[in-house]
Amino acid sequence: MARVTDTTYKSPLHEMTQSTATCLWNDSASIQELTYSLEHGAVGATCNPVIVLGVLKKEISFWKERIRSLIEERPPATEDQIAWKLVREVSVRAASLLKPVFDRERGRNGRLSIQTDPRLFRDPQAIVSQAEEFARLALNMIVKIPVTRAGVPAIEEATYRGISINATVCFTLPQCIAVAEAVERGLTRRQREGKEIATMGPVCTIMVGRLDDWLKVVAERDNITIDPGYLEWAGVAVFKKTYQIFRERGYRIRLLSAAFRNHMHWSEFIGGDVVISPPYSWQVRLNASDVEVRPRIDKPVEPKIVDELSRKFVDFGRAYDDRGLSLEEFDSFPPTRRTLRQFITACHELDGLVRDFLLPNPDVS
Repeated sequence: MARVTDTTYKSPLHEMTQSTATCLWNDSASIQELTYSLEHGAVGATCNPVIVLGVLKKEISFWKERIRSLIEERPPATEDQIAWKLVREVSVRAASLLKPVFDRERGRNGRLSIQTDPRLFRDPQAIVSQAEEFARLALNMIVKIPVTRAGVPAIEEATYRGISINATVCFTLPQCIAVAEAVERGLTRRQREGKEIATMGPVCTIMVGRLDDWLKVVAERDNITIDPGYLEWAGVAVFKKTYQIFRERGYRIRLLSAAFRNHMHWSEFIGGDVVISPPYSWQVRLNASDVEVRPRIDKPVEPKIVDELSRKFVDFGRAYDDRGLSLEEFDSFPPTRRTLRQFITACHELDGLVRDFLLPNPDVS
Protein backbone atom coordinates (compact mmCIF):
# COMPACT_ATOMS: atom_id res chain seq x y z
CA MET A 1 0.00 0.00 0.00
CA ALA A 2 1.34 3.45 -0.91
CA ARG A 3 2.36 5.67 1.95
CA VAL A 4 0.80 9.06 2.55
CA THR A 5 2.81 11.89 1.04
CA ASP A 6 2.99 15.60 1.69
CA THR A 7 3.66 18.48 -0.70
CA THR A 8 7.22 19.27 0.41
CA TYR A 9 10.15 18.37 -1.83
CA LYS A 10 11.62 14.95 -1.37
CA SER A 11 14.67 13.38 -2.95
CA PRO A 12 13.94 10.57 -5.44
CA LEU A 13 14.78 7.87 -2.91
CA HIS A 14 12.71 9.54 -0.20
CA GLU A 15 9.85 9.98 -2.63
CA MET A 16 10.00 6.27 -3.42
CA THR A 17 9.84 5.30 0.26
CA GLN A 18 6.91 7.64 0.89
CA SER A 19 4.80 6.94 -2.20
CA THR A 20 5.33 3.20 -2.83
CA ALA A 21 5.74 -0.05 -0.93
CA THR A 22 9.44 -0.18 -1.87
CA CYS A 23 11.88 0.18 1.03
CA LEU A 24 15.38 1.66 1.12
CA TRP A 25 18.21 0.04 3.06
CA ASN A 26 21.73 1.42 3.20
CA ASP A 27 24.48 -0.85 1.89
CA SER A 28 26.95 0.34 4.53
CA ALA A 29 27.40 0.42 8.28
CA SER A 30 29.25 3.73 8.26
CA ILE A 31 27.47 6.03 10.72
CA GLN A 32 27.96 9.05 8.46
CA GLU A 33 26.60 7.24 5.41
CA LEU A 34 23.77 5.60 7.33
CA THR A 35 22.74 8.97 8.78
CA TYR A 36 22.46 10.38 5.26
CA SER A 37 20.44 7.37 4.17
CA LEU A 38 18.05 7.64 7.12
CA GLU A 39 17.45 11.26 6.22
CA HIS A 40 16.32 10.07 2.79
CA GLY A 41 13.94 7.41 4.02
CA ALA A 42 16.13 4.36 4.74
CA VAL A 43 14.80 1.76 7.16
CA GLY A 44 17.68 -0.72 7.24
CA ALA A 45 21.37 -1.27 6.58
CA THR A 46 23.93 -3.96 5.96
CA CYS A 47 27.41 -4.98 7.01
CA ASN A 48 30.02 -7.55 5.92
CA PRO A 49 33.83 -7.85 6.04
CA VAL A 50 34.17 -5.78 2.85
CA ILE A 51 32.05 -3.01 4.37
CA VAL A 52 33.80 -3.16 7.75
CA LEU A 53 37.17 -2.87 6.04
CA GLY A 54 35.92 0.22 4.21
CA VAL A 55 34.45 1.73 7.38
CA LEU A 56 37.68 1.23 9.33
CA LYS A 57 39.76 2.80 6.55
CA LYS A 58 37.42 5.80 6.26
CA GLU A 59 37.01 6.23 10.01
CA ILE A 60 40.45 5.08 11.16
CA SER A 61 40.88 8.15 13.37
CA PHE A 62 37.83 6.99 15.33
CA TRP A 63 38.66 3.27 15.39
CA LYS A 64 42.44 3.17 15.89
CA GLU A 65 42.30 3.63 19.65
CA ARG A 66 39.59 0.98 19.90
CA ILE A 67 41.74 -1.47 17.93
CA ARG A 68 44.67 -0.80 20.25
CA SER A 69 42.50 -1.28 23.33
CA LEU A 70 41.15 -4.58 22.00
CA ILE A 71 44.72 -5.77 21.53
CA GLU A 72 45.54 -4.78 25.12
CA GLU A 73 42.35 -6.29 26.55
CA ARG A 74 42.80 -9.63 24.76
CA PRO A 75 46.46 -10.71 24.96
CA PRO A 76 45.86 -14.24 23.57
CA ALA A 77 43.55 -13.10 20.74
CA THR A 78 44.58 -13.65 17.13
CA GLU A 79 44.31 -10.93 14.53
CA ASP A 80 41.30 -12.77 13.09
CA GLN A 81 39.52 -12.84 16.45
CA ILE A 82 40.11 -9.12 16.91
CA ALA A 83 38.96 -8.43 13.35
CA TRP A 84 35.66 -10.22 13.93
CA LYS A 85 35.23 -8.39 17.23
CA LEU A 86 35.43 -5.21 15.15
CA VAL A 87 32.82 -6.60 12.74
CA ARG A 88 30.53 -7.10 15.72
CA GLU A 89 31.15 -3.63 17.12
CA VAL A 90 30.68 -1.81 13.80
CA SER A 91 27.44 -3.75 13.32
CA VAL A 92 26.10 -3.06 16.83
CA ARG A 93 26.93 0.63 16.49
CA ALA A 94 24.94 0.86 13.27
CA ALA A 95 22.10 -1.26 14.68
CA SER A 96 21.58 1.22 17.50
CA LEU A 97 20.90 3.95 14.94
CA LEU A 98 18.19 1.77 13.38
CA LYS A 99 16.52 0.65 16.61
CA PRO A 100 13.79 3.36 16.56
CA VAL A 101 12.77 2.21 13.07
CA PHE A 102 12.76 -1.41 14.25
CA ASP A 103 10.47 -0.55 17.16
CA ARG A 104 8.14 1.49 14.94
CA GLU A 105 7.87 -1.18 12.25
CA ARG A 106 7.77 -4.16 14.65
CA GLY A 107 10.68 -6.03 13.14
CA ARG A 108 9.81 -5.84 9.45
CA ASN A 109 12.44 -3.11 8.98
CA GLY A 110 14.94 -1.29 11.14
CA ARG A 111 17.43 -4.14 11.00
CA LEU A 112 21.19 -4.25 10.53
CA SER A 113 22.40 -7.13 8.35
CA ILE A 114 25.50 -8.78 9.77
CA GLN A 115 27.23 -11.41 7.66
CA THR A 116 28.38 -14.79 8.86
CA ASP A 117 32.01 -15.65 8.14
CA PRO A 118 32.13 -16.50 4.41
CA ARG A 119 34.79 -19.13 5.11
CA LEU A 120 32.07 -21.23 6.75
CA PHE A 121 30.11 -21.58 3.50
CA ARG A 122 30.42 -25.41 3.51
CA ASP A 123 29.45 -26.01 7.15
CA PRO A 124 25.73 -25.62 8.01
CA GLN A 125 26.22 -26.27 11.74
CA ALA A 126 28.95 -23.63 12.01
CA ILE A 127 26.83 -21.13 10.07
CA VAL A 128 23.81 -21.65 12.35
CA SER A 129 25.94 -21.43 15.48
CA GLN A 130 27.43 -18.11 14.38
CA ALA A 131 24.02 -16.86 13.26
CA GLU A 132 22.64 -17.50 16.74
CA GLU A 133 25.51 -15.62 18.34
CA PHE A 134 25.16 -12.70 15.94
CA ALA A 135 21.39 -12.51 16.47
CA ARG A 136 22.01 -12.00 20.18
CA LEU A 137 24.17 -8.92 19.58
CA ALA A 138 21.10 -6.70 19.22
CA LEU A 139 17.36 -7.20 18.97
CA ASN A 140 17.34 -5.71 15.47
CA MET A 141 20.01 -7.88 13.87
CA ILE A 142 19.28 -9.77 10.66
CA VAL A 143 21.89 -12.38 9.80
CA LYS A 144 23.31 -12.88 6.32
CA ILE A 145 23.77 -16.49 5.23
CA PRO A 146 25.19 -17.44 1.82
CA VAL A 147 22.98 -19.37 -0.59
CA THR A 148 25.34 -22.30 -0.94
CA ARG A 149 24.66 -26.01 -0.68
CA ALA A 150 25.29 -25.81 3.08
CA GLY A 151 23.72 -22.38 3.43
CA VAL A 152 20.21 -23.46 2.41
CA PRO A 153 19.69 -25.94 5.30
CA ALA A 154 21.33 -23.39 7.60
CA ILE A 155 18.73 -20.83 6.49
CA GLU A 156 15.90 -23.21 7.38
CA GLU A 157 17.35 -24.06 10.78
CA ALA A 158 18.19 -20.45 11.64
CA THR A 159 14.66 -19.39 10.68
CA TYR A 160 13.21 -22.16 12.84
CA ARG A 161 15.29 -20.86 15.75
CA GLY A 162 13.72 -17.41 15.34
CA ILE A 163 16.56 -15.70 13.52
CA SER A 164 15.62 -13.31 10.74
CA ILE A 165 17.88 -14.09 7.80
CA ASN A 166 19.17 -12.17 4.82
CA ALA A 167 20.13 -14.70 2.14
CA THR A 168 23.24 -13.43 0.37
CA VAL A 169 25.68 -14.61 -2.33
CA CYS A 170 22.56 -15.13 -4.45
CA PHE A 171 22.14 -14.36 -8.16
CA THR A 172 19.60 -16.75 -9.60
CA LEU A 173 15.95 -17.73 -9.57
CA PRO A 174 16.72 -21.32 -8.45
CA GLN A 175 18.68 -20.01 -5.47
CA CYS A 176 15.86 -17.65 -4.50
CA ILE A 177 13.26 -20.40 -4.67
CA ALA A 178 15.47 -22.64 -2.52
CA VAL A 179 15.77 -19.83 0.03
CA ALA A 180 12.04 -19.08 0.05
CA GLU A 181 11.16 -22.75 0.50
CA ALA A 182 13.72 -23.10 3.31
CA VAL A 183 12.31 -20.05 5.09
CA GLU A 184 8.77 -21.40 4.68
CA ARG A 185 9.82 -24.70 6.24
CA GLY A 186 11.48 -22.91 9.13
CA LEU A 187 8.48 -20.64 9.75
CA THR A 188 6.04 -23.55 9.54
CA ARG A 189 8.04 -25.55 12.07
CA ARG A 190 7.94 -22.56 14.45
CA GLN A 191 4.21 -22.10 13.97
CA ARG A 192 3.50 -25.76 14.69
CA GLU A 193 5.26 -25.35 18.03
CA GLY A 194 3.40 -22.14 18.84
CA LYS A 195 6.48 -19.96 18.50
CA GLU A 196 6.37 -16.32 17.45
CA ILE A 197 6.98 -15.31 13.82
CA ALA A 198 5.08 -12.00 13.54
CA THR A 199 8.14 -9.82 14.19
CA MET A 200 10.52 -11.73 11.94
CA GLY A 201 11.62 -9.98 8.73
CA PRO A 202 13.53 -12.32 6.37
CA VAL A 203 14.81 -11.07 3.03
CA CYS A 204 16.48 -12.72 0.05
CA THR A 205 19.12 -10.67 -1.72
CA ILE A 206 19.69 -10.87 -5.45
CA MET A 207 23.11 -9.44 -6.30
CA VAL A 208 21.82 -8.21 -9.65
CA GLY A 209 24.97 -6.40 -10.75
CA ARG A 210 27.21 -9.38 -10.09
CA LEU A 211 25.26 -11.50 -12.57
CA ASP A 212 25.71 -8.70 -15.12
CA ASP A 213 29.42 -8.54 -14.28
CA TRP A 214 29.88 -12.24 -14.96
CA LEU A 215 28.11 -12.17 -18.32
CA LYS A 216 30.39 -9.30 -19.38
CA VAL A 217 33.41 -11.42 -18.45
CA VAL A 218 32.02 -14.30 -20.50
CA ALA A 219 31.33 -12.00 -23.46
CA GLU A 220 34.97 -10.88 -23.49
CA ARG A 221 36.36 -14.37 -22.87
CA ASP A 222 34.26 -16.10 -25.52
CA ASN A 223 34.18 -13.27 -28.08
CA ILE A 224 30.40 -12.96 -27.88
CA THR A 225 28.90 -10.04 -29.74
CA ILE A 226 25.71 -8.62 -28.26
CA ASP A 227 24.16 -5.21 -27.83
CA PRO A 228 26.03 -3.99 -24.72
CA GLY A 229 22.82 -2.52 -23.37
CA TYR A 230 21.32 -6.00 -23.16
CA LEU A 231 23.92 -7.00 -20.60
CA GLU A 232 22.58 -4.34 -18.22
CA TRP A 233 19.22 -6.12 -18.12
CA ALA A 234 20.28 -9.62 -17.01
CA GLY A 235 20.01 -9.11 -13.26
CA VAL A 236 16.87 -7.01 -13.70
CA ALA A 237 15.19 -9.80 -15.68
CA VAL A 238 16.01 -12.39 -13.00
CA PHE A 239 14.79 -10.10 -10.22
CA LYS A 240 11.48 -9.31 -11.92
CA LYS A 241 10.72 -12.94 -12.74
CA THR A 242 11.60 -13.97 -9.17
CA TYR A 243 9.34 -11.27 -7.74
CA GLN A 244 6.43 -12.45 -9.87
CA ILE A 245 6.90 -16.06 -8.74
CA PHE A 246 7.24 -15.05 -5.07
CA ARG A 247 3.93 -13.18 -5.25
CA GLU A 248 2.17 -16.06 -7.01
CA ARG A 249 3.34 -18.55 -4.40
CA GLY A 250 2.83 -16.28 -1.39
CA TYR A 251 6.28 -16.72 0.09
CA ARG A 252 6.75 -14.87 3.37
CA ILE A 253 10.06 -13.29 2.42
CA ARG A 254 10.96 -10.11 0.57
CA LEU A 255 13.46 -9.69 -2.23
CA LEU A 256 16.35 -7.25 -1.88
CA SER A 257 18.28 -5.69 -4.77
CA ALA A 258 22.03 -5.29 -4.21
CA ALA A 259 25.29 -4.89 -6.17
CA PHE A 260 24.31 -1.73 -8.04
CA ARG A 261 25.83 -1.13 -11.46
CA ASN A 262 23.21 1.12 -13.07
CA HIS A 263 20.11 3.06 -12.08
CA MET A 264 17.82 0.25 -13.30
CA HIS A 265 18.86 -1.78 -10.28
CA TRP A 266 16.73 0.78 -8.45
CA SER A 267 14.31 2.29 -10.93
CA GLU A 268 13.06 -0.97 -12.48
CA PHE A 269 12.04 -2.32 -9.07
CA ILE A 270 10.12 0.71 -7.81
CA GLY A 271 6.61 -0.16 -6.72
CA GLY A 272 7.38 -3.69 -5.56
CA ASP A 273 7.14 -4.81 -1.97
CA VAL A 274 10.90 -5.19 -2.05
CA VAL A 275 14.03 -3.66 -0.56
CA ILE A 276 16.48 -1.54 -2.54
CA SER A 277 19.95 -1.49 -0.97
CA PRO A 278 22.34 0.84 -2.80
CA PRO A 279 25.68 1.93 -1.31
CA TYR A 280 26.04 5.54 -0.23
CA SER A 281 27.70 6.69 -3.47
CA TRP A 282 24.81 5.34 -5.50
CA GLN A 283 22.27 6.97 -3.19
CA VAL A 284 23.90 10.35 -3.75
CA ARG A 285 23.89 9.73 -7.49
CA LEU A 286 20.27 8.57 -7.59
CA ASN A 287 19.11 11.49 -5.45
CA ALA A 288 20.79 13.88 -7.91
CA SER A 289 19.23 12.15 -10.92
CA ASP A 290 16.19 13.09 -12.97
CA VAL A 291 14.91 9.50 -13.17
CA GLU A 292 11.16 9.58 -12.68
CA VAL A 293 9.95 7.84 -9.54
CA ARG A 294 7.13 5.61 -10.79
CA PRO A 295 6.26 1.93 -10.42
CA ARG A 296 8.02 -0.28 -12.96
CA ILE A 297 8.28 -3.61 -11.13
CA ASP A 298 5.42 -5.15 -13.13
CA LYS A 299 6.72 -4.01 -16.51
CA PRO A 300 8.45 -7.06 -18.01
CA VAL A 301 11.87 -6.92 -19.62
CA GLU A 302 11.50 -6.98 -23.40
CA PRO A 303 11.26 -10.60 -24.58
CA LYS A 304 13.84 -10.00 -27.31
CA ILE A 305 16.41 -9.05 -24.65
CA VAL A 306 15.65 -12.14 -22.55
CA ASP A 307 15.73 -14.36 -25.64
CA GLU A 308 19.07 -12.97 -26.80
CA LEU A 309 20.65 -13.33 -23.37
CA SER A 310 19.32 -16.88 -23.07
CA ARG A 311 20.59 -17.83 -26.51
CA LYS A 312 24.08 -16.46 -26.09
CA PHE A 313 24.79 -17.06 -22.38
CA VAL A 314 24.29 -20.47 -20.80
CA ASP A 315 24.71 -18.99 -17.33
CA PHE A 316 21.92 -16.48 -17.89
CA GLY A 317 19.63 -19.34 -18.84
CA ARG A 318 20.64 -21.15 -15.66
CA ALA A 319 19.91 -18.02 -13.61
CA TYR A 320 16.56 -17.26 -15.30
CA ASP A 321 15.09 -20.79 -15.39
CA ASP A 322 13.55 -22.00 -12.14
CA ARG A 323 15.21 -25.37 -12.77
CA GLY A 324 18.44 -23.98 -14.17
CA LEU A 325 20.55 -24.92 -11.16
CA SER A 326 20.35 -27.75 -8.66
CA LEU A 327 21.27 -27.27 -5.01
CA GLU A 328 24.46 -29.22 -5.65
CA GLU A 329 25.44 -26.70 -8.36
CA PHE A 330 25.02 -23.55 -6.26
CA ASP A 331 28.64 -23.54 -5.04
CA SER A 332 30.12 -23.98 -8.51
CA PHE A 333 28.06 -21.25 -10.21
CA PRO A 334 30.72 -18.73 -11.32
CA PRO A 335 29.23 -15.60 -9.65
CA THR A 336 29.03 -17.58 -6.40
CA ARG A 337 32.70 -18.54 -6.57
CA ARG A 338 33.77 -15.01 -7.53
CA THR A 339 31.78 -13.41 -4.71
CA LEU A 340 32.88 -15.86 -2.03
CA ARG A 341 36.49 -15.34 -3.07
CA GLN A 342 36.07 -11.56 -2.72
CA PHE A 343 34.41 -11.84 0.68
CA ILE A 344 37.07 -14.26 1.94
CA THR A 345 39.83 -12.01 0.60
CA ALA A 346 38.27 -9.11 2.53
CA CYS A 347 38.50 -11.20 5.71
CA HIS A 348 42.23 -11.60 5.13
CA GLU A 349 42.61 -7.88 4.37
CA LEU A 350 40.75 -7.06 7.57
CA ASP A 351 43.15 -9.35 9.42
CA GLY A 352 46.00 -7.44 7.78
CA LEU A 353 44.67 -4.11 9.01
CA VAL A 354 44.61 -5.47 12.58
CA ARG A 355 48.07 -7.00 12.07
CA ASP A 356 49.50 -3.56 11.37
CA PHE A 357 48.44 -2.56 14.88
CA LEU A 358 49.35 -5.86 16.49
CA LEU A 359 52.76 -6.14 14.82
CA PRO A 360 53.70 -2.81 13.23
CA ASN A 361 56.06 -3.24 10.29
CA PRO A 362 59.56 -2.32 11.56
CA ASP A 363 60.67 -1.54 7.99
CA VAL A 364 58.19 1.36 7.76
CA SER A 365 59.26 4.53 9.51
